[in-house]
Amino acid sequence: MTLREFTVPLPNGRVLRAGEDGDPRGLPVFVLHGTPGSRMLYPPHVTDADSKGLRLVSFDRAGYGGSSPRSDRTIAHEAEDVAAIAADLGVERFAVWGFSGGGAPSLACAARLPDRVVAVASLAGLAPYTAEGLDWFAGMGELNAEDFRLLLSDRPHWEEKVRRDGHDLRQATPAQLTELFSTILSEVDRAVMTSGLARFLVQQARDGLRQRMEGLRDDGISQVAPWGFELSSIRAPVQIWHGAHDRSVPFAHGRWLAHHVPRAEAHLEPEEGHLSLWVRRVPEVHRWLASKF
Repeated sequence: MTLREFTVPLPNGRVLRAGEDGDPRGLPVFVLHGTPGSRMLYPPHVTDADSKGLRLVSFDRAGYGGSSPRSDRTIAHEAEDVAAIAADLGVERFAVWGFSGGGAPSLACAARLPDRVVAVASLAGLAPYTAEGLDWFAGMGELNAEDFRLLLSDRPHWEEKVRRDGHDLRQATPAQLTELFSTILSEVDRAVMTSGLARFLVQQARDGLRQRMEGLRDDGISQVAPWGFELSSIRAPVQIWHGAHDRSVPFAHGRWLAHHVPRAEAHLEPEEGHLSLWVRRVPEVHRWLASKF
């Protein structure tokens, strides 16, 4: 449970469901969840944030949980939702970190909110599908590679699959979730996939998919479509984190982003995977973000 949950109404009739935890008087840091996910924050991250004087603000990205979908959603649009929540909270300047499917939206905040964002960290985030010189699928585990290839080749059948996958995720036990993710879990990720972590991931997925599947669907579509901003426009301090053993989002994506985001501070970790990076390295991210205020 988050310390406080709230709903932000938007001028276009949409609503965003958000939460905050950590130090209530601390430096504001937005956390953008992965695919699928919700505003639920991983308890060890909250404990670390509180110890560092950080106020974590999370929300159900469009179409997840209690947040309305946005039919035309692009990666760039997610910065607008962050700005709307910050305005509702009366927060002028803030930091952002995003994990996996939240990585590209965190970079959108750096590009689209230059006067408000003090620093951004992208953890295990995807590179653009049209990234020049990148074999986008190389090293990607079967579960994710097959899903993206179906999206690109047969959209109607892919949308049917999204509905089935969402239902399976909503019903899965922790053991079933681990099995479902088997082709995208490296050995280092299996090592951190404790029963407690698996229970959290199940709860977060259920929370994000409990009402609708648009979030899961629109994440996939936006990830292979034009993002709506240029990485070259980023001026805010950025960290790019990626693990060499990542089978969900291949390591090459992190290398590519580190090379193409201006002045990015690269943390290309030879001993980490996808989940292990998120489990173990967020305290370092929090320390760096706090130093940028």
